[in-house]
Amino acid sequence: MGEGTLFEAPGVPPDAGTARPAGALAGAEATHPGAPLAVRMRPRTLEEIVGQQHLLAPGSPLRRLVEEDEASSLLLWGPPGTGKTTIAYVLSRATRRRFVELSAVTAGVKDVRAVVDEARRELGRSGTQTVLFVDEVHRFSKTQQDALLPSVENRWVSLVAATTENPFFSVISPLLSRSLLLTLHPLTDADVAGVLRLALADRRGLNASVGLADDALEHLVRLSGGDARRALTYLEAAAGAATSRGLAEIDLATAETAADRAAVRYDRDGDQHYDVTSALIKSVRGSDVDAALHYLARMVEAGEDPRFLARRLVILASEDIGLAEPGALATAVAAADAVALVGLPEGRLALGQAVIALSLAPKSNAVITAVDTALDDVRAGRVGPVPAALRDAHYRGAAQLGHGTAYRYAHDDPRGVVEQQYAPAVVADRRYYRPSAHGAERDYAERYERLRRIVRDEGPPPE
Repeated sequence: MGEGTLFEAPGVPPDAGTARPAGALAGAEATHPGAPLAVRMRPRTLEEIVGQQHLLAPGSPLRRLVEEDEASSLLLWGPPGTGKTTIAYVLSRATRRRFVELSAVTAGVKDVRAVVDEARRELGRSGTQTVLFVDEVHRFSKTQQDALLPSVENRWVSLVAATTENPFFSVISPLLSRSLLLTLHPLTDADVAGVLRLALADRRGLNASVGLADDALEHLVRLSGGDARRALTYLEAAAGAATSRGLAEIDLATAETAADRAAVRYDRDGDQHYDVTSALIKSVRGSDVDAALHYLARMVEAGEDPRFLARRLVILASEDIGLAEPGALATAVAAADAVALVGLPEGRLALGQAVIALSLAPKSNAVITAVDTALDDVRAGRVGPVPAALRDAHYRGAAQLGHGTAYRYAHDDPRGVVEQQYAPAVVADRRYYRPSAHGAERDYAERYERLRRIVRDEGPPPE
């Protein structure tokens, strides 16, 4: 099996005796026929897990936690629908600990402390340990995360915290250093298909009450976006639609009616925002038009701010194209203006046009290299005095100081350029702009060399 999410295999009875106070995992025991299909198919033991095999291999940290009943805290990082909540539940069942769930969306410091206090009392009274599951821990403030530290440090609870965002940015360092970080991966298409087939046949699922055509299965798999929970939700909706129509099998038309829009895994403030943005820019830089359009479409479909996209393209036009295609910046700015004028959905056309044009344009990073090299010199203190000939001469006494008196006016020369020291002496020989031989910059390179030789009196170019 590929790496993926978790589901329950048929015919495996649940363990008994696991304590669940108020606030425990919603739906953990609600496997009655009316419960959502995704809840009914929730796994209850490690043996029922499909996917995430890197976490389940013999001797792996997760398996040791379960089999050796180690008291440790976990930080589960992965996209939605990959089994973070389920791992916490399986861990509590297998080790027969109390399971308490808090959502970082609604819980505060007071709630955290109440759970920890109860866990300490239970530990002292009966020796029963508590698994505290905190969903979306990245939504906790620093103060709220700080409130978890004593309980983790003293092992009053076994903390299992789940996040969809990079924990190195969203979780405080003390909590991160005291937890075992486990990374969960999305489902493969094969795993999603396996989850759906199991749900069709399993007695806790649809119990073979309806069939599923191959093309309908493929449709549901594709639209799930690697999220098993979403796939099961789509399947349940499609099965209901088929039953209401008196169909014995879910056909493609019925599946399309139940689920007609794919899940786009993307968060505007988290990893996906930065990862997909990076992929878009690097695809344009790498001149892969189709890859760039793919990433643009993902961001537009996920609701990314079109002004952000336009700004990134304006930056790219100078950073990665520059004078190899002087019109690239104008194209990007025009797209930004168009987006500001018309917004979405029509603004997608201007963005697409800019992405295509910038992807196809010849590339050069000579502009950013020149500017940044000059900045490096300034920051390093190479800022000698302005040559006297270039200083302001429009005030009384300037001539007595020699300011401007030796200045040579470029327009007096028929070539429009004269020999003259413009740069401070400390950087007079520095070359910041190093033009490429790509596109229009080839002509700029020839002109740059010709003008530099005249200005600095370097003589004719070598033969």
